[in-house]
Amino acid sequence: MQIGKYKLHSVQTGLFRLDGGAMFGVVPKPLWSRTNPPDELNRIDMCMRTLLLFSDDRKILIDNGAGYKMAKKVNEIYGMDHSKYTIESGLARLNIKPEEITDVILTHLHFDHAGGSTKRTESGELELCFPNAVHHIQQKHWEWGQNPSERDKASFMPQNYDPINEKGMLKQYDGETKFDEFISFHPVSGHTPFMQLIKIKDESNTLLFAADLFPMTSHIPLPYIMGYDLFPLTTLDEKKKFLPQISKENWILFFEHDPFTETCNVEATEKGFSVVNKMELNKR
Repeated sequence: MQIGKYKLHSVQTGLFRLDGGAMFGVVPKPLWSRTNPPDELNRIDMCMRTLLLFSDDRKILIDNGAGYKMAKKVNEIYGMDHSKYTIESGLARLNIKPEEITDVILTHLHFDHAGGSTKRTESGELELCFPNAVHHIQQKHWEWGQNPSERDKASFMPQNYDPINEKGMLKQYDGETKFDEFISFHPVSGHTPFMQLIKIKDESNTLLFAADLFPMTSHIPLPYIMGYDLFPLTTLDEKKKFLPQISKENWILFFEHDPFTETCNVEATEKGFSVVNKMELNKR
């Protein structure tokens, strides 16, 4: 797919699992398990899908998965699986090397979105996975990541992002921002303060990289809000704000965590909003 000067490609970085109850909050298990059947530990299948945009002068990656630095026990808890997908192999299929990436746009700093920013050398030192890339993030979210609350502290791992700042490859933004003619940043704060949604738009198409406002197609209905969200009523208001426009203007939603659906459109019905036109990005 192409929007403006950018060619868009989906890049899988790995698979993992999270507790189904936590993923759907107050929604009863008999409802969410219809579309997301849990394993024996009540975990549901998820993925860490990123988006690559490239033009003649830029190669941009939106988020980068979890990386490979977490302890064995943590990997087991989350069912981390890189046996089929890695970000390196995904980029290699597109003939792109990590050092060619010019920009990494981070929606937020949770480990499953920013963990692939750094890696450990054989000597145990941290280095950037994309050494020539400027990393873009909301300033107030960066500040939150430096001092998270007790409730969400486990999602923030400084080893994933502090080296970006130390290497001078961090650029921070204050609020809604137009990155260039086709890309804009839109902060939302229900999931975590000042996470940014990424909109890519030209005269014909609009695609929204939905991050954790809509992590999967199952989260399109208004009440389906993650237990992980720090401010669920804010998430509800944000969904009410975006969904009518997404539906009315026929935006494409790109899902970071849905292992079965890369993109969809949304249709307004008498009962709320429903998912239509599920398809792979490269078929649009």
